[in-house]
Amino acid sequence: MSDSVSKTLTTYERYLIFVERIILNINNGKLLSKEHVYRILSESLESGTGEIFERSLAEHSKQLQANFDAQTDTVKQAKATQSLRAMKILKDAWEQWQTNYQVHDTCARGLQKILETEEQDRFLALIQVLDPNHTPVFERQHLQIFTELLKKTAETLADDLGAFQLRQFAIGLTRGLASFDLLEGFLVSWLYESQQQVGFERTKVLGPWQIWAQQIESPLPKELFAGQALNQSAAAIAQSQRSIDISAWVELSILLRYLQNGLVRWFDQQPYDTKAGLHMTGITFVAFAMIWGELSSGFQKAQNLSERDRQYFAKICFRLSLQTLRTFAQRDNFPLYGGVFASFSGESFRETINYLDQPLKEAENTQEKARILTVLGYSQARMGQHHQAIALHQEALSLAREVGDQRCEIANLNHLSRISLIQKDFRNSESQAQRAVILARQNGDRQGEANALANLGYSEVMLTRLQEYVTPEEMETPINHLERGQKLSEKLNDLQNQALCWVALGTAYVALDQPQQAQIHLELGLTISQQIGDRDLQALSHAYLGEAFYQLNQLESATYHACLGMYLLEQRLSKAWQHSAALIVVLQGKLSSESFSNILQQMRSQFIALIGIDGFDHLPNLIERYRQGDTKTS
Repeated sequence: MSDSVSKTLTTYERYLIFVERIILNINNGKLLSKEHVYRILSESLESGTGEIFERSLAEHSKQLQANFDAQTDTVKQAKATQSLRAMKILKDAWEQWQTNYQVHDTCARGLQKILETEEQDRFLALIQVLDPNHTPVFERQHLQIFTELLKKTAETLADDLGAFQLRQFAIGLTRGLASFDLLEGFLVSWLYESQQQVGFERTKVLGPWQIWAQQIESPLPKELFAGQALNQSAAAIAQSQRSIDISAWVELSILLRYLQNGLVRWFDQQPYDTKAGLHMTGITFVAFAMIWGELSSGFQKAQNLSERDRQYFAKICFRLSLQTLRTFAQRDNFPLYGGVFASFSGESFRETINYLDQPLKEAENTQEKARILTVLGYSQARMGQHHQAIALHQEALSLAREVGDQRCEIANLNHLSRISLIQKDFRNSESQAQRAVILARQNGDRQGEANALANLGYSEVMLTRLQEYVTPEEMETPINHLERGQKLSEKLNDLQNQALCWVALGTAYVALDQPQQAQIHLELGLTISQQIGDRDLQALSHAYLGEAFYQLNQLESATYHACLGMYLLEQRLSKAWQHSAALIVVLQGKLSSESFSNILQQMRSQFIALIGIDGFDHLPNLIERYRQGDTKTS
């Protein structure tokens, strides 16, 4: 076909001829493999014409199929079959070309965004390009191709600083993937080490960080992991920076992302239990988001850096924290209730969770923000920061209503109800729980209903206890609510809610002067609350066990539990410590001061195991404070 004739044809017509020639060449043996056809496509297809080629391919395929269906002659049928096989080779090559083109196109567009950005802001542009919340996500193949594009582009830039910057990005991406390859074999091995707890708990157990620090070669991640193993805030690393090695920070961003994703994939595949269940994905996301939040805080205080660099790198780290949180909030198994931090001890869940509040202010997606605020509110409540928790839950509640996320709305009503329980605002707790029960049943939210029933039953028990006399009939409705909540929680394997139901049932039986029933339920609640690390429920369990054993006239056990309840409630800033202190004063009167002191000394080792020497020594001070009328909680 002459050039003049070719120019008069449309692109679609030219591609029809092109497809026909490829089929003919395959049939004639001139093109022997899919790879050969792929090279022809790569050399011949014009940019931006993929959709037109797709239509020409479909049209020719339709013609070949119609020709095959019409043949009755064996020889002609064989030739038609050969043409269909050739079309299959061409389609496979086209599919491969599309995949590779899309990857290359994504990388090219990402590079263009970086080049269009001012040089001093290109690191932040890189972080935005690699955001895992964007589509398509930069997978390993993308990163490898992107790295090569960065290198090639750097060679063409006349600006030395710009070229150096792109090379630093490329070096960091390469090292990040290599560092992950080095650690991949140790991704979850720490879970199987002897005497290990689930690895993000900041205690003296080995955890993942020390193993990773031992295996990694790059200085920055090695320093970070070593610090995490010692329960040190990542802020110190950023704060001590005297100059910035961009390649090292790019490497760290890639490495942490791959470690996080690898852990999440592994935890997602495990059965739900306290060792490595689905709830551990939440711990993983928040742990990595916390690291970036701490690094951001550290950069803000890095006195050896310029003001511009301090703010710039703080912003980059916050952006990475935000990206992690947004990925977390988009998941189907996003946990709206307790359990996310079940494996963190109260002491080790650091105050620095507050750092995560700042990037949330940038979040565009209201539903995601509502869900993240829900988790952070729960976290604050677990640390005893109830005022902050209420503010977070109220904002989350408002946002959830705004977007019609009723599961999130129900969860925040339940969290607010539970905080009201802790603060002894039983009327408010009852009101919030009633609304949550109604909404949960309307929406078929069984977990929401279970939590609401527990809160409702507990608040009803406590309101009934305010009466001078309590009858079994008056406790019937609260007990029914709690028993239904407990059974539903057991089916859902919601340990925290089960613990609350058991403790509340025990409290009801104490009020009814049925101490044996109370003891059974409270000990069940204590066991589970210790298992999940809920300090509030542990404190209440001990406090009411003190009352139950007093009713049973087992005064030594009553002394032990009442003292623990008093101390733990005071530590949790709950005024309920005064009730345990009042019981202790009664016990002192029954036992005599000398006998009471002897019981404390006999149980000294048991006390120290739970509250330490300082806690044990503090018990007499609390008793004296109560006697003197000092009802402060701190």
